[in-house]
Amino acid sequence: MRSLTDPWRLGGLTVPNRVVLAPMAGVGNWFVRLQARRFGAGLVVSEMVSSSALASGNKRTLREFLRVHPDEHPMAMQLYGHDPEVMRAAAVLVARAGADAIDLNMGCPVRKVCRSGAGAALLANPDRAVALARAAREESGLPVTVKLRPGIAPRDRAGVALAPRLIDEAGVAGIAFHPREAARGHSGAPDYGLVRELVEALPVPVIVSGGLASDERTRRAFAESGVEAVMLARGSLGNPWRIARLLGRYAGDPSAREVAEELEWVIERAEEHLGVERAGLYLRKFYPWYAQRFGLTSRERELLVTAPTTARARAAIRALEAVGFGSAGC
Repeated sequence: MRSLTDPWRLGGLTVPNRVVLAPMAGVGNWFVRLQARRFGAGLVVSEMVSSSALASGNKRTLREFLRVHPDEHPMAMQLYGHDPEVMRAAAVLVARAGADAIDLNMGCPVRKVCRSGAGAALLANPDRAVALARAAREESGLPVTVKLRPGIAPRDRAGVALAPRLIDEAGVAGIAFHPREAARGHSGAPDYGLVRELVEALPVPVIVSGGLASDERTRRAFAESGVEAVMLARGSLGNPWRIARLLGRYAGDPSAREVAEELEWVIERAEEHLGVERAGLYLRKFYPWYAQRFGLTSRERELLVTAPTTARARAAIRALEAVGFGSAGC
């Protein structure tokens, strides 16, 4: 009987279990990845990083996006781009930064990314997609995975056709597969039957992403699709306890006090990463995720979710603790 706690192999890399933190644009920095590893994730993947920005030496990209914490291994850096030679240069930098693997984004549906010829646009340009993957693997010496969707438009299967070429011609070590066409974004039911077809057809690990919003759906997708691992994305935001539950390391939901302590940890790491002023702005998207875990009413959570600085966020947490977290209790 397969279990999410079983180790598996990705190229030459041993991954200790089958729960993976997905690449999430604007979110998956080093401390979010480190948090996921603290709660047990077997592999964590960075947010999407521009190969062009890395190769051109953009200072902010090099400083913030190439940061790898010693406790977050094994980790993969996700890159996107459209130029194989630029990808070669970026892949070298990623390997030097200490990443254990590279993930290439060939499924992002965002218009800005696709207009540049990257992301899901590569599904319509398979030769270029293969060249990009080959360049990343050859130059980095790391296992390379590719994040794919079935195709661009409904019933398009360009991504399914591309997957074997990426393995045979570029030597990729695995496929991360989101079974909704790019045009559907995150809407509609994922086609896990299509995932199983891919698993049965490919000689490398397949990791499933998309629609894994609950523990039950995650376990069902793992069992029904036959994938090597599951990749948690939006459902894990502000809720790293999901990772521990799926691995049998935690039961139930966290108390309000546990949530508060974890949010304090996030605030400290954001200040360390970005500086106090930038952290205050950056974390405003994080606060609603944790406020939801508190079980607060809209009025009770207002001071936290609108906090303009990290100092005000900490004050809001202290105020909630003083009243026993409002109607949520401890």
